[in-house]
Parts: sequence; structure tokens; C-alpha cells
Amino acid sequence: MDWRDQGFVLSTRKHGETSVILEAFTETHGRHAGIVRGGISRKMTPILQPGGQVDLTWRARLSDHIGTFAVEPLRARTAVLSDRFALAGLNAVTALLGFCLPDREPHAALYLQSRQLLDLLGQNDLWPLAYLRWEMALLSALGYGLDLSECAVTGSTESLTYVSPKSGRAVSAQGAGDWADRLLPLPPVMLGQGQAPDVEIQQGLITTGYFLSEKLAPDLGHRPLPEARARFMDRLERRIRSR
Repeated sequence: MDWRDQGFVLSTRKHGETSVILEAFTETHGRHAGIVRGGISRKMTPILQPGGQVDLTWRARLSDHIGTFAVEPLRARTAVLSDRFALAGLNAVTALLGFCLPDREPHAALYLQSRQLLDLLGQNDLWPLAYLRWEMALLSALGYGLDLSECAVTGSTESLTYVSPKSGRAVSAQGAGDWADRLLPLPPVMLGQGQAPDVEIQQGLITTGYFLSEKLAPDLGHRPLPEARARFMDRLERRIRSR
């Protein structure tokens, strides 16, 4: 059994004395793991950093074996290591993908959007909005997509202000009524409107975070979301306060 694909590194963990188990998100084979012989070497360590774009050849005797990876570097993303905001974002993306994605299940559209998001790292004026859109796409790809097309109560497409935590559907100010304090925020940025200030992006991430932690995570065995996402939210909060 063997295949060749491109992807980017999600994580590594030591295996034996000199090898690592590499987990990558690949274009056509989804989230996939394999052993990299000599993965702790001085040559391989920089290549296997989270977010690094790699060419992968996987081999195994049987398809259900963990197999081995031969790895060739395509693009390093180590330049962001000196930028705390970008590094927090990178860690949030790779940690969430490792947490959420089913093993070996292809998600070609999400892979492309994830790669494009990583390519924007360091462009801090563009990245927060791209990240919010990515979390919305992640929810959609995994079956928890938000329906923001019209109010779930009135059917109106005007004054959409909230999201129902139960259904994931938009709710207008009129439709919310006395239930407004129990609903999640729907800032204009989530509807593709306005100038996308960081404070609106933060509100949007509160909403997507609810569906990640309260809807998706329980279906994965009630594991808590990776701490890397909370650290990114903290960095975003600091950025808002400093402006």
C-alpha cells in the first residue's frame, strides 16, 4: 500500500529513539498519520514543524497499518515564530484540525481553505477575518454549519442580529423578543457586511466557539477544545485592547 500527496504538518510526537509519528492534513487523504524514520534529526526537525508544507509518500503493508512517511519540504512557515499573534493563530489552526478531523477522511475544500489561511500568516490585518471564515467553514465541513440566510422565527432577511444556540440559525432583532439574552451574537462581519473590525471578529469567534465546544466536541467524546484556540482568543483580546 502506498500513495503520494501534499499536505501540511499538524503535529509530531516521539516514537522510539529516533523516529516521530507525524500527523498531517493532506489534500486527498485527509488527516493521516505515519512514522518518519529519523524524524528527530537536526535535518528533519525544522521540516516537521506545525504548518510546514510537505510532499508525503506513505507506505504500509496493509491499509489499516500506521505506515511510514517519506517527507520532502515544500514550504516552511517558520517565519511566524517571531510574531506571537501569528504563532498563536498557527497553533490554533493545526490544533483544531488535529482535534476535529476524522482520521483519513478527505476534505478537499477545507484543505484548500486551510492552506490559503496558513499562507496569510504574518499578514495580521487580513488574518483574523480569514480565520473567522475558516472556523465557519470547519463547522460546515463537519456537519455543524450555521444557517445565516434568514431569521428562523420570522423568515426575514433584515436585522439579523443573533444566532440560535440550538439550531445554528440566524434570528432577527424582532424575532428574538424576550429570548435575546439567551442567543449568540451575529455581528455583521459574519454576514459579509461592514469593515470587519477586530471586535466584531471576536464576537463571531464567540459564536463559532460555542458550536465547536458545545456541539462538535461532545460528539467527539466530550473532550475539551485544544487550549491553543483559547490562547489565540487571548492574543486577539490583547490586540483589541492595545488599539
